[in-house]
Amino acid sequence: MPSHTNPFHPITRVGRALTLAASLITGGLLLGGCSAIAVATAPAKTASSTRTALALQADAVFWQTLHGGRYEDIDRALEIQTAAYLENPRDALTAAHAGWLHFWRLAESSRLAKVPASITADAVMARRYFEEAVRLQPGEARFQGFLGSALLTEGSIHQDERLTRQGYFTLMDSVSAWPEFNLFTAGYSLSRLPADSSRYREALEMQWRTLDLCAGRAIDRQNPDFSPYLTRATTEGPQRACWNSWIAPHNFEGFFMNMGDMLVKAGDVATAKKVYANARHSPAYTRWPHRAMLEQRITDAPTNVAAFNAAVTPQTPDSRRMMVQTRVNCMACHQASATP
Repeated sequence: MPSHTNPFHPITRVGRALTLAASLITGGLLLGGCSAIAVATAPAKTASSTRTALALQADAVFWQTLHGGRYEDIDRALEIQTAAYLENPRDALTAAHAGWLHFWRLAESSRLAKVPASITADAVMARRYFEEAVRLQPGEARFQGFLGSALLTEGSIHQDERLTRQGYFTLMDSVSAWPEFNLFTAGYSLSRLPADSSRYREALEMQWRTLDLCAGRAIDRQNPDFSPYLTRATTEGPQRACWNSWIAPHNFEGFFMNMGDMLVKAGDVATAKKVYANARHSPAYTRWPHRAMLEQRITDAPTNVAAFNAAVTPQTPDSRRMMVQTRVNCMACHQASATP
């Protein structure tokens, strides 16, 4: 029997196998092409034009928790925030608030008697919610800056260089969109890096650039006294990010505490003391819950050079940690009252 008519002949079996393989490959390519087209042509998720009653209630709980410095109530606030998001996943502000709560819980986790390893999942959730907020409201530079910070944090946790780079360049885009706001955001996010690294020097330069923008001129870096520029305070336009506001009641004081910390870490104690002292110019300084921490930093600046460059352990007190590593990471700017 000829081989082409014998179904059991080796040549016939090979031929059929090759035909079947070709068919599978072709089908796979078609399926892959269809899936790519299907995904690419899916309707874009758009922002809602209205907000639900539950979202407004969640807003109120969010601000009460944040301004009150009630870290212990984050779970309660996050529960209602998440419920509001699930009710309307097209609400950009609700998504951003959920991301912020996850970020806050992770950022100030040193408050906890024992920090669980699973708290790192908050970085993933923060990034996911900020991604949604940016997608729904791409013109909001603050959301973009927070997304960049979340990406950096997640990349650091997972030692994922690609994610870290994505976070860095997202931050750089946010700086271009609103430099008065996001130069601080980017610099603060990078302030954990080694003081002798190029990225740390860049982060410190971002703080100087913020001062220049807020002052409307180049600041004297040998004598960075900000008092001559207090009359520029405003609650409108991009420069509102330079001053205290309802959202961040002690933004001014927190900015100078962080910048002072960064200068101390860089070994510039003399300039750091002058920068710390600028916080006292705030009309709200006497009401700032964390002013004692700043005053102690002015005293301890010489010895904190080594402390801020050392590894942090659970036993390291806040007085020996960079602001970004303390239990007031967020509260230095956002807490309006309550015992620190």
